[in-house]
Amino acid sequence: MIQVHLAYPPAPEDLAVLRGQLHPNVQLTIGELPDPAQYEILVNGRPTPQELSASPNLHTVIIPWAGLPEVTAERLKQFPHLKLHNLHHNAAVVAEGMLMLLLSVARLAVPADRALRKGDWRPRYERPFPAQLLHGKTALILGYGAIGQRLAQLCRALGMNVHAIRRRIEKPITDNSIMGNAITVHPADSLLTLLPQANVLLICLPHTPKTDGLLGEGELALLPPKAILVNAGRAAIVDEDALYEALVSGHLHGAGLDVWYRYPKDEAARANTFPGERPFHQLDNVLLSPHRTGHVAETESLRLAALAELLNAAAEGKPLPNKIDITRGY
Repeated sequence: MIQVHLAYPPAPEDLAVLRGQLHPNVQLTIGELPDPAQYEILVNGRPTPQELSASPNLHTVIIPWAGLPEVTAERLKQFPHLKLHNLHHNAAVVAEGMLMLLLSVARLAVPADRALRKGDWRPRYERPFPAQLLHGKTALILGYGAIGQRLAQLCRALGMNVHAIRRRIEKPITDNSIMGNAITVHPADSLLTLLPQANVLLICLPHTPKTDGLLGEGELALLPPKAILVNAGRAAIVDEDALYEALVSGHLHGAGLDVWYRYPKDEAARANTFPGERPFHQLDNVLLSPHRTGHVAETESLRLAALAELLNAAAEGKPLPNKIDITRGY
């Protein structure tokens, strides 16, 4: 028997689904800390010091989503004996969301929609045509993890040439396993060499000290004129001022942004918070998405299935997938 504590109770219908997928040897406690606290696994993305120290049996913390909050990374440094894992349930969902952003920006779909809602057909008659063809162009994916690999498949299906950067390789490799098409994966120090080839730059990196401000004015200037940038990693990876100026100047054809520099501070602010210090909302060549590429009707069922997979592995004495290295930040 393995004891697991869920810090936050799922909705009753979701909890029933989770229980139905769990190994019989998984025993759940939910909500307030049990007394006595004897759980071995804690499921909480932002665990409190009390939750981390209450049970002498605790050995594993599971973040029930993708990513690693900064507060969790700092807190877990005080508990070096604990293992940390997260979920990759959203890989296909986010990859599809990034493809949506890419296609919409390439074809300027949102400005055309806005115009036609006013009876304005003039975008159809613009010359030269401002929309872009993606077939035959080169995509550069920053971050070749679960999301990046899914995204590579989608880009290849569009007939794009795909390169990717992954930190944990030492020299370029060719991945022939995806749809029978070669995708070249490069080490991190290839970034400046690859940017001038990238008609499309797709960012699925985590935010770490090494990726903070990774793309500034100089890096964006290396992109070919009229390149497209899509970011579903973290906003801080791209310098806000540099990105805004590259969009205003027309150096970038456009950007699809799902992650932002400002978020609502509380529920009341959700109705009136612009997402950046710079006025991205005034630009027609930006598609603004409120950090929702990972949200679809199936998200919660995917999350619960992924959580059950980890808990069942623990119950069966198997290694848990998706281990996080706090020193790396992912």
